[in-house]
Amino acid sequence: MSYASTCHCGAIGATISGDLPAEAMTCNCSICRRKGTVLHFVPAGEATLEAPADKLGDYTFNKNAIHHHFCLVCGCTPFTTGTDPQGNEMVAVNLRCVPECDLDRLKLTAIDGASF
Repeated sequence: MSYASTCHCGAIGATISGDLPAEAMTCNCSICRRKGTVLHFVPAGEATLEAPADKLGDYTFNKNAIHHHFCLVCGCTPFTTGTDPQGNEMVAVNLRCVPECDLDRLKLTAIDGASF
């Protein structure tokens, strides 16, 4: 089974191998707080990215460890890429961009990203 996180216009997205998660996280860092993302992290090998260079924006800040990708057409942010603390490549899927995800059923964990 798999699911997809796509921007509003469909120009960029990520397809994740596996079932929809039952848990996710919210973060209070300056960008996540403003965007309202609900994130689920997966190893990069479980994600197939549809990210044409002419449609994909990339924003980094602070330690420049996470690439906050966004669609240059519609502005949505269906995924980010980066490395975990052990150096493994990962993809953070914005579950708000997964139409079949019932956000009200997710167990949410709040992360204090503002303190990182």
